[in-house]
Amino acid sequence: MKSKLKKFAVIAQRDNVLEPGKEIYHQIKGKWNTDYFKNDHPITAEFACGRGEYSIHLAQLFPERNYVGVDVKGDRLWKGSSIAVEQNITNVAFLRTQILMIEAFFVEAELDEIWLTFPDPRHRKRDVKRRLTNSRFLDMYKKILKPEGVFRFKTDNTPLFDYTIEELQSRNDIKELEVTYDLYHSPLRAECFDIKTRFEEMFTAKGEIIKYLRFKFKHE
Repeated sequence: MKSKLKKFAVIAQRDNVLEPGKEIYHQIKGKWNTDYFKNDHPITAEFACGRGEYSIHLAQLFPERNYVGVDVKGDRLWKGSSIAVEQNITNVAFLRTQILMIEAFFVEAELDEIWLTFPDPRHRKRDVKRRLTNSRFLDMYKKILKPEGVFRFKTDNTPLFDYTIEELQSRNDIKELEVTYDLYHSPLRAECFDIKTRFEEMFTAKGEIIKYLRFKFKHE
């Protein structure tokens, strides 16, 4: 507990973590480029980012883009925030919120890309609507993604992956869907840049096979 409190105290003082209590937290919607990054670069958001490994590595690979790691756990965001500070990575920020509230922080068509990396599979039937690939969440992602924006999803969890494909196939607004049940032996591997989160490393060490898909939304 003391360790968590120390981390909370640290991120409370950091400009690269937007969380409740900070003025910019309530004003950032629609202003990520103008008020935070202060440029007009494309924005990628990583949802359920955990410690922010994907956001950090992508920000390093593509300095001409902006990245926002989103998670509700402040002690996890502390890790990504710390790496960004230590390595002077200025094109990444971290947003502390539940994904259910994401429309409070991004306006329509503000994002160029979304990554969803190893979210909680929510195994219980009563939690189906809380799965981050449930259609109510997909509707949110569609609103905040630009018309040709890309959605990318990685998981080790086969039931969640199957569920996600079923959700996508039940919709009439999905295009350019690409799917692999074995990312490391797929041509799609290159577009994931061999970035591995802590969870991915844990799962692969246990013999789990990583699944991945990407798609775009159709817009009328």
